[in-house]
Amino acid sequence: MRTPTKMVTTAAAVLVLGAVLAACSSSSSSSTPAGSASATVPSIAAGDFTADFAVMEQLKDLAASGTGMIGVLLPDTTTSTRYVQYDLPLLTKAFQAAGLASDQFKIDNAQGSASTMQTQADADINAGATVLLIDPLDPGSGAAIESKAEAQGVKVIDYDRLVSGGPADRYYVSFNNVQVGNLIGQGEVDCISAWKVSKPNILIMNGDPTDNNAKLFAQGYHEVLDPHFSDGSYTKVGEPAGTWTPSVAQTTFEQQFTAHPNINAVITPNDDNANAVISVLQKNNIPADTFPTTGQDASTAGLQNILKGYQCGTVYKPFYAEAQAAAALAIILRAGQTPPASLVNSTTKDDVIGKDIASVYTVPIWVTTQNMADTVVKDDDTIGIGPTAKDICTGGVQSACTAAGIS
Repeated sequence: MRTPTKMVTTAAAVLVLGAVLAACSSSSSSSTPAGSASATVPSIAAGDFTADFAVMEQLKDLAASGTGMIGVLLPDTTTSTRYVQYDLPLLTKAFQAAGLASDQFKIDNAQGSASTMQTQADADINAGATVLLIDPLDPGSGAAIESKAEAQGVKVIDYDRLVSGGPADRYYVSFNNVQVGNLIGQGEVDCISAWKVSKPNILIMNGDPTDNNAKLFAQGYHEVLDPHFSDGSYTKVGEPAGTWTPSVAQTTFEQQFTAHPNINAVITPNDDNANAVISVLQKNNIPADTFPTTGQDASTAGLQNILKGYQCGTVYKPFYAEAQAAAALAIILRAGQTPPASLVNSTTKDDVIGKDIASVYTVPIWVTTQNMADTVVKDDDTIGIGPTAKDICTGGVQSACTAAGIS
């Protein structure tokens, strides 16, 4: 039987419309992760992350709706103990608390090799990564990794260190590192007063000059110390080339202390470098509570040096908050969504490309014997990751632990 022309025309139109809709559906599914349109981004703020990881549970729907793997690239195991002691287990816990399976994220450490990190990044992308979290060994290699990743449609996040020269539309998760430097500087000032250091002659020891964080730390403690240098209440003895390698820091300090025996206080930018300096002080029989040093990272050695009276304090950067913030941001991007302004709460200037990078800042804390029990020790007891009271209170510091309320 012959079909009337009108019916043929109508049927053809339906078929064409169906094809167009199918094509639109196919295009949409290829550019937006499956289910992302139905998952709501929770109003998480950068200050919401707690040691019990409860906030991460709000991201389960987004984790379920996203596609691809999240790759994490950590730099080494030597410049700081944090990458093994904190970042690896805390990032793992954050991803798992949000509902990601073990095959939906991968955490690698480059062991100090930029070429290894590039290989790990390539492997993640080939395995279907849609987001990379990168803590680079140096800005140049980090920027190369990020540019290559973005060219293949992968979202990138700078983790802890800014990748100077990276793509303009990336994100950055860290602490306010100028504030970290402010805390170090003020900690030195308070310690000079408490330990009654007369005529402070200060050696400033910076981190690696290629690390943008080191520049920001230095900016922060100079903001505090420079007025004292200007008014003559403190004397700046020198500021040698910086490093994150403790053995190099030790050699540098030995050389400076030999050349300038009047040095009686040092700015040290992290606990590992402070520990290197302190070993020289102890070798020279410098008594406790007389020669201020500073630090950051709240390492076991750093906390013990504070209790022994050789280090004024340490900047405790609650890594559980930084890890959760980074994981939350990665999960949101993996789901094809835009992170809320409550989470992306600041910007950081990338001087290489002249752009402000959307940033997530969590809050650092200056830790001394006065608040060690209520901050680092309490948080580590809650998380089950990091130095415990038992770890800290060994090697002759038991009585100092008791005095500080640590048990």
